[in-house]
Amino acid sequence: MFDTMTITKAGGAVIGALLAFLLGNWAASALYSVGHGAHGGEEVAGMTAAPGGLLDVAEEGAEEAAEEVVELALDSGDAAAGEKVFGKCRACHKVDGSNGTGPHLDGVVNRAIGAVDGFAYSAGMASHGGTWTLEELNAFLIKPKDYLPDTKMAFAGLPKPEDRVNLLAYLQSVSN
Repeated sequence: MFDTMTITKAGGAVIGALLAFLLGNWAASALYSVGHGAHGGEEVAGMTAAPGGLLDVAEEGAEEAAEEVVELALDSGDAAAGEKVFGKCRACHKVDGSNGTGPHLDGVVNRAIGAVDGFAYSAGMASHGGTWTLEELNAFLIKPKDYLPDTKMAFAGLPKPEDRVNLLAYLQSVSN
């Protein structure tokens, strides 16, 4: 009828398939999260009836996260770690007062937006107005193209709050 090896192979195949399914499920849930209502005491953004629409919870959460990051930058940012994060910016930006592909970033904190002499800004950046406060820098660094769609800056952004906190601390240190 069946020998022991055939039963062992069949059992191994079933257990292997179950393990692959569980690992795939775990990986997918780590990458993607969609929910409605409360989740651990927090609101979770859900889909609206309009195609592509999200509830306002996501926008409120983003604003609160941006404010939290700025507060952390003032209290716990590590300028040395921020200098390492600045390595991602170094291809286009300098902190020695000279412009590269992008404008120099020494003194950027509390500098007028689009105001470095001799640098050719995009029309959107030049007309944006305002000042590069920690809040503005944080919002811009999350994803520059979302903050200012017609910016020339091709950088994808810094999604990790701790990277932004440390970079903001570093930029503050070269702004003094």
